[in-house]
Amino acid sequence: MGLMVAGVFLVLALVVALGAIKIVPQGREFTVERFGRYTRTLKPGISFLTPFVEGVGRRINMMEQVLDVPRQDVITKDNVSVQVDAIVFIQVMDAAAAAYRVTNLDYAITQLTMTNLRTVVGNMELDEVLSQRDQINTRLLDVIDQATSPWGVKVARIEIKDLQPPPDITNAMARQMKAERERRAVITEADGEKQAAITVAEGQKQSAILQAEGRREAAFRDAEARERAAAAEAKATELVSNAIAAGDVNAINYFVAQKYVEAFAKLAESPQQKTVIVPADMSSLVGSIAGIGELVKSIGADNPAPRPPPRGRSGPAVPPTAG
Repeated sequence: MGLMVAGVFLVLALVVALGAIKIVPQGREFTVERFGRYTRTLKPGISFLTPFVEGVGRRINMMEQVLDVPRQDVITKDNVSVQVDAIVFIQVMDAAAAAYRVTNLDYAITQLTMTNLRTVVGNMELDEVLSQRDQINTRLLDVIDQATSPWGVKVARIEIKDLQPPPDITNAMARQMKAERERRAVITEADGEKQAAITVAEGQKQSAILQAEGRREAAFRDAEARERAAAAEAKATELVSNAIAAGDVNAINYFVAQKYVEAFAKLAESPQQKTVIVPADMSSLVGSIAGIGELVKSIGADNPAPRPPPRGRSGPAVPPTAG
């Protein structure tokens, strides 16, 4: 009998000990209630409770959680019905507030997100809804985070998963997009042709400028050449005129022979001339050539070449004595 009573007390002691020792896993927090009233929160690790007085109230998940917002029909500002669904990322920051300030935390956040999603999307037109998802996410995040703050919950982010307009609207948008792309293609092609035409015109302009500059330079060179030729001809004519004025017959013969030879050469170079007739009287031409030789000799006599100094003797040259 005594052993049975001792065994009963031992079992009771074990039950009490196990009930007093609480191990909280990582990522969780337990609330402690004393006679139904919240007293404290147990952090991860081992903790001890007062037997028969304190007990675990709520087990709160402190890790970040993902809530799926069901798909719903929302009417936009321009009276178009779209189907929208979203996901919400939340994290409990205050276990006591999450446990005792709201009933069914997940359901409350889901319903709050759905109502605000209808409000935000309903104030926007369809084009804005489809193109400004980031703006929708930001506005929802601000509103829901502020609303859930008293519940000890931090809303990390909200993402719109899908937006589905009606089939007729989708087809109209597809046609509009196709027309817009065709318009852009036509504009791009026209711009390309315009740029090509401008480039060709610029090239022709530069080519014309360069050709004009080349013609101007060639004309300048030709004029300079003709000017120099005319100057040389004038100088030669002046020399011949001076020689004629001095009574030099050889100069006259040289001048006549030169003109005769030039005329005869032009006659022989004519492309229409197949036959060249040489005049029988060549004595005048020979006489002119002889006159040229006499003229050259006379010029050489007037300007004798300097004699080289005598070889084999050094020292300063002795000037000749007067005769």
